[in-house]
Amino acid sequence: MASPLFEEFTVKNMTTRNRIWNPPMCQYSVEKQDGIPTSYHEHHYSALARGGAGAVIVEMTNVLPEGRISPFCSGLWSDEHTKAHARLVQAIHDGGAKAGVQIAHAGRKASTGGELHSEKPNVSLSEEEGGWETFGPSAVAYPGLKKPTALTLERIDEIVEAFGAAAARAVEAGYDFLEIHGAHGYLLMQFLSPLSNKRDDEYGGSLENRARMIRRVAVEMRKNMPADMPLLARLSATEFVEGGLTVEEIAQVAAWLKEDGVDMADISTSGNYPAEIKVYAGYQTPMAAQVKREADIPVAAVGMINSPRLAEYIVGSGQADVVLVGREALRNASTPLEWARELKQEVDYSPKQYRRAWNTRR
Repeated sequence: MASPLFEEFTVKNMTTRNRIWNPPMCQYSVEKQDGIPTSYHEHHYSALARGGAGAVIVEMTNVLPEGRISPFCSGLWSDEHTKAHARLVQAIHDGGAKAGVQIAHAGRKASTGGELHSEKPNVSLSEEEGGWETFGPSAVAYPGLKKPTALTLERIDEIVEAFGAAAARAVEAGYDFLEIHGAHGYLLMQFLSPLSNKRDDEYGGSLENRARMIRRVAVEMRKNMPADMPLLARLSATEFVEGGLTVEEIAQVAAWLKEDGVDMADISTSGNYPAEIKVYAGYQTPMAAQVKREADIPVAAVGMINSPRLAEYIVGSGQADVVLVGREALRNASTPLEWARELKQEVDYSPKQYRRAWNTRR
């Protein structure tokens, strides 16, 4: 019996071979600190694609140097980055998957050490340590990090334009789809949340005003993309903190973004403030289902989707259109092929050199 997990999925002009995608996962591995992906990134994304993913979304890629989480993060702020990203696209395509990239700015959570390079990765770097000035919607610090500088209207315009320019470079690099990062406490979510956005101008106050920044970004990116190319938005459905964003508000934001040219919502949670979160298998999926229902938009579910039966149920029950498998794929890049085998699905996209392993039971 055919599994819905291994059915094709189409959004705009793009069809993926199955409903198992890899989400963006920061690698903190740009050793020269210039934002240019390296051979490590090519091997990493090649392995995920060859492991059977329908689509691979390249890690959070920043529109400006000061938008990086750490000095070791990827970027698309200059034409020098485009060729390196084209190599990532080629590596993913060679593995049979569609290639996407997440476009972002870390805002007040920028200028930290990075997980691989510091004993205290979530502490702000000083200038002597290679750090830089950070920016946010308001001068409200993320707990444990330095206070950001509140963005001026002129600087907001520059950042919106930088998102558009990064989108144009991503299109030139050959990506099949793009994703706006509006989640996990980075700049666009900082504007959305009343906890981090204390502005009293057109970017603050009401939800409509707080959504103005991400909506402008969506319009600017869409302007620099082919009309039939999919645009996704990653959103945190809740902050798990009193007074923070709610699922209902994020469903409204998703509906507005749909009007602005976004084709699909990628629903995660939290990241704007430290919070105690009770996690369990598929814990974020009900929120993805609610956004799908209320905003009438295709969604991707993510968060401890760690078994083929759970993933199959999520897609088969219509709670989400695709599942994003992250840490499970880091443990085993061939997770989609493993799941196909467990669900007794015959797939023909394992590397031909490896098929003796996938097509037998020994």
